[in-house]
Amino acid sequence: MSETTLPGSFHLDRSHSVSLQVYEHLRELIVTLSLPPGATLSRAELAGHFNVSVTPVRDALSRLDEERLVEVFPQHVTRVRAVDLESAREAHFLRLSVELEVVHLLAQEPNPALASLLLGLIARQQEYLKRDDLANFSAIDLELHKTMYQAAGIPNLWQRIRSGSGNLDRLRRLHLPVNGKAQSILQQHTEIAYAIARGDPVQAQAWVRKHLSGTLSELDALRSRYPDFLLPIQ
Repeated sequence: MSETTLPGSFHLDRSHSVSLQVYEHLRELIVTLSLPPGATLSRAELAGHFNVSVTPVRDALSRLDEERLVEVFPQHVTRVRAVDLESAREAHFLRLSVELEVVHLLAQEPNPALASLLLGLIARQQEYLKRDDLANFSAIDLELHKTMYQAAGIPNLWQRIRSGSGNLDRLRRLHLPVNGKAQSILQQHTEIAYAIARGDPVQAQAWVRKHLSGTLSELDALRSRYPDFLLPIQ
């Protein structure tokens, strides 16, 4: 990939934080693997691409470095890091712990209204999968989980968890096309929604545990399929 070419489009809103917009755009490209591990990012060329000064680009890359998504080298060159498994495991542990409590709360009593909302999102996921549109499939996946956090009354916690989940998200994106993973996601989402509809917190938690634990259990297969994308286990 040429240093000067980034996939997708970008529109800068000068009324909002420039560095935040650059950060969010680059993070999205990295998390969705549009910028794969090993891709080289030049500060000067990024500034030209975004039509901004080098300062907001530097700030954005610094934030991405803190999240272990990029690695900064001397002479103003940065490279997208391979997936950091330690970071992914930490994010998984946090998200699993929280979402077990979220669905336990949501399924304390039968909640057919919330289940109907979730099933509507699942139907949209199914349509995107039929079109082999994994980008929008993943976007609806996040929307479904966000909806549960909102229903539990903790929407800000969803954002906090998302901010530290970049490496886990990349791992899940690598796993999505492998061994029927997308179909299993649809089944698991559906079972979670049904458990909430019935008011069955035990089954809701069981399906959340299964849903969120699948990717980390497939690390050997993912490493074999994408040997350059995962950092060695320490």
